[in-house]
Amino acid sequence: MSDPRSMATQQTLIAATMRVIREQGIAAVSARTIAAAGGVNQALVFYHFGSVDGLVGAACRESTAQRVAIMKPQLEAVSTFTELVDLADRLHQQERAEGNVTVLAQTLAGSHGSPALAEAVGESLALWKDQVRTTLARLLRDSPLADVLDAGALTELVSATFIGLELMEPTRPDGATVGQALAGVARLAAAVDGLGPVSRRALRSALRTSR
Repeated sequence: MSDPRSMATQQTLIAATMRVIREQGIAAVSARTIAAAGGVNQALVFYHFGSVDGLVGAACRESTAQRVAIMKPQLEAVSTFTELVDLADRLHQQERAEGNVTVLAQTLAGSHGSPALAEAVGESLALWKDQVRTTLARLLRDSPLADVLDAGALTELVSATFIGLELMEPTRPDGATVGQALAGVARLAAAVDGLGPVSRRALRSALRTSR
């Protein structure tokens, strides 16, 4: 049985780690800065997680798992591609407001020099992709695009595009936001969702012929 005090200390360290990454960046992460942010002894970092990278990895996985659990019912409720694009826009706004886009950018940067962190970030992203893949597979099932788009490949494309849009948003000279970029995708999604039975069959036939 887990010791409640030990679990509480671990949660304190995880929360402190996320705070340091958000406020100071991945380069500032150390046992000392984490301990200071959490108000605990830095030796506890190594006692509970073995290393700073181990703690950062645990923080990434746990934080992501919590957010995915919150979003899962909303993804399960999506019934059209248009609704999925709308949900992606809301998710981005929420992630940005909570500082999670900053965490993603920092941990991706840090993962280039740390195999352990790279593995943890990959596992965290996989939690999101698993849910997105399930949703896309369901939406594609009755779509005229089902014969030409694989849910797994589409998930990788959608995930990479979404992350890229999030990370590049501050660099856009025109001030365009992720929401504005997604608006074009939303129009395409609405067009596909709005096709009638005859149009769907025609599109499906044309796509099959072009393969």
